[in-house]
Amino acid sequence: MVFLCHSLADNGTAKVDIMSNFEKQNYNYSEWTKARFSEVVTVSGPGTLIFLAGVGAEDENGTIGTILFPGDVFGQCRYAFDKIKRLLARHRATVADIVKIVTYVTDIRSAGDYFKCLTEALGDAPRPAHTFLNINQ
Repeated sequence: MVFLCHSLADNGTAKVDIMSNFEKQNYNYSEWTKARFSEVVTVSGPGTLIFLAGVGAEDENGTIGTILFPGDVFGQCRYAFDKIKRLLARHRATVADIVKIVTYVTDIRSAGDYFKCLTEALGDAPRPAHTFLNINQ
């Protein structure tokens, strides 16, 4: 994602200044993500945007790659949202601040459990934009 800030040059044409008013920071809180990707990226400027990536049921404190609650979509979802809530809290945000969710499942039959979990996790928060994708391995 690139942020563009527009201003007018002396001759009245648009001059583009990329990222001059923004600061980007990358964060990793678990061994699972270090050297793979950033768990959280914040972009601060007039406000702060928080981007989360790769949050799932991976055990944060165990062997790298260990998935908790195998075969239990509701349990995996609940664990993932617990991690999401903690990550957001570290950056002074809550689920009410979520703008968009992208979810991938490998079995469409898990949709019922997933949406039950999502409803529980979001509580009374406004519903964000949401993409729900069934993928094959």
